[in-house]
Amino acid sequence: MVNITLKGGDVRQVAEGTTIDALCRDISMGLYRAACAATLDGKTVDLRTPLTADAEVAILTFDDEGGKRAYWHTASHILAQAVKRLYPSTKLTIGPSIDMGFYYDFDSDVNFTPEHLTALEAEMKKITKEALPIERFTLPRDEALELMKDEPYKVELINELPEGEEISFYKQGEFVDLCAGPHLPDTGRVKAIGLLSATGAYWRGDSKNKMLQRIYGIAFPKSADL
Repeated sequence: MVNITLKGGDVRQVAEGTTIDALCRDISMGLYRAACAATLDGKTVDLRTPLTADAEVAILTFDDEGGKRAYWHTASHILAQAVKRLYPSTKLTIGPSIDMGFYYDFDSDVNFTPEHLTALEAEMKKITKEALPIERFTLPRDEALELMKDEPYKVELINELPEGEEISFYKQGEFVDLCAGPHLPDTGRVKAIGLLSATGAYWRGDSKNKMLQRIYGIAFPKSADL
């Protein structure tokens, strides 16, 4: 058994290896449904993270900064999955959460117009309804490069990681992305999505690099918040 100190000082004993989402369910189903991520000894992590030693844990909801970041980061992956479904030849770059929402940069032959964004938004809503489990996994460098061999920007990022650095990926359905996370447990937790605009952006913000297309979006747990 390990001792888990929760926000407010409450201590719970759980079996070693219990995941944080299982701990959430034990505390309350309401908290489990609202949870987006957690902090484990101060580090923001996925809810699927196992508890292997005594630790301090705080559950993060959308009302917490870290919870919002995980929520919007997952929404950016849903956008990327929608783009790859509708426009498979598109190459992926990066898609972070930002202060208000998220974006993802794409190298695509398609010039994204408002009509394209409407189609992508509809596909994103399909993906949320599929409630695809989001699974994290790691690979050695050679296997990571093989997995991403058709994504040149991802290959560039992998090659720049220091030797010995963990190379992690997140998978939802047929979609896999190089990513450090954290993310929500499944795509169904993203309830309301809106795509805001598409604009140009240079790869890595350098005008010497290729001009990409950046799609901005926002997502909330309730449609009324849109």
